[in-house]
Amino acid sequence: MFKVLTLNNISPAGLDRLPRERYEVASEIRRPDAILLRSFNMHEMELPETLKAVGRAGAGVNNIPVDRLTRRGVAVFNAPGANANAVKELVVAGMLLAARNICQAWAYARGLEGDAVAVHRQVEAGKKRFVGFELPGRTLGVVGLGSIGVQVANAAIALGMNVIGHDQQITVQRAWQLSSQVQQATSVDDLLARSDFVTFHTPLTESTRHMINAERLALMRPGAVVLNFARDGIVDNTAIRAALDAGRIYAYVCDFPHPDLLQHDRVVALPHIGASTREAEENCAVMVADAVRDYLEHGIVRNSVNFPEVVMPRTEGHRLAVVNSNVPNMVGQISTALAKAGLNILDMLNKSRGEVAYNLVDVNAPVPESTLAEIRSIDGVLAVRLLNNGA
Repeated sequence: MFKVLTLNNISPAGLDRLPRERYEVASEIRRPDAILLRSFNMHEMELPETLKAVGRAGAGVNNIPVDRLTRRGVAVFNAPGANANAVKELVVAGMLLAARNICQAWAYARGLEGDAVAVHRQVEAGKKRFVGFELPGRTLGVVGLGSIGVQVANAAIALGMNVIGHDQQITVQRAWQLSSQVQQATSVDDLLARSDFVTFHTPLTESTRHMINAERLALMRPGAVVLNFARDGIVDNTAIRAALDAGRIYAYVCDFPHPDLLQHDRVVALPHIGASTREAEENCAVMVADAVRDYLEHGIVRNSVNFPEVVMPRTEGHRLAVVNSNVPNMVGQISTALAKAGLNILDMLNKSRGEVAYNLVDVNAPVPESTLAEIRSIDGVLAVRLLNNGA
């Protein structure tokens, strides 16, 4: 029986993927094998010794101590792309909110007073303040062409916009999904200089923190619109305020309210609702529950942020999973330990990612506890699991 601790409310659609006859799932549970969460901050949390996997029902993992878990040999999973449509729709909405001054016009209309005749007069007198512009023919710059960025770019093309994109690490899969009409920018600076709108779909890292700062805002076309539905911290709020006050940019639309910007009349700040749809929450929960179950039962790794992808079909043998530091001669030492026990390797897959390597090994007979102990004692081995018949 696997034990799964939930730190947030996880959609029942995801929890239903964990059969009750094999999984105990609860918000209060001791010695869990896995943790499922959404936005709970794990950084100050004491990590259970029994922990093997953490699943984030969403894309970003800034609330998870990934490095600390990696050193413990714990796999961390997320749900890339599961909320892509939800975020895409909000980015498109954000462009329309900015271009047509919708929030400002709505606030004006809500403040009207008097009878029908008086309100009509105020409407006709005030509407000229909210003249906007249309999207077709405008240029959208998309920084980050992962699952969300690609969908945003393609949607903008469908709206008649010109689109340029930049992503130094775009995958072949995403490139195939991207419209051929999307032009390539040689750098972020090149993209900013050519865009009327710019949107970001990158994780928050040291290299992306304050990606949009005073220097880069100065590169943008006068009257441009900045959208941030990625992560708080990618945009420098102080620089944004200065650019807005100077009339350098037209509007800032984001999913991350900040005290310095809340009352600014050219800012539309939403309460982090980019992925807040029933569909996205269900998709994320299902994707991460499936990934965690595959890992616990079969040692298969998909959608991990710290382990390499490893998919190996089950044989009739007994499966061993070993996580180790990515250093020389680890496979040789593991194989030697198995050979000393008289075990024949039926299938084996070894992959690495950064400082971590992961091994799946199917052998022809049960692995003795003494052999498991010997493998655990190898310098550099972080975690060892025996998965007999998927258990």
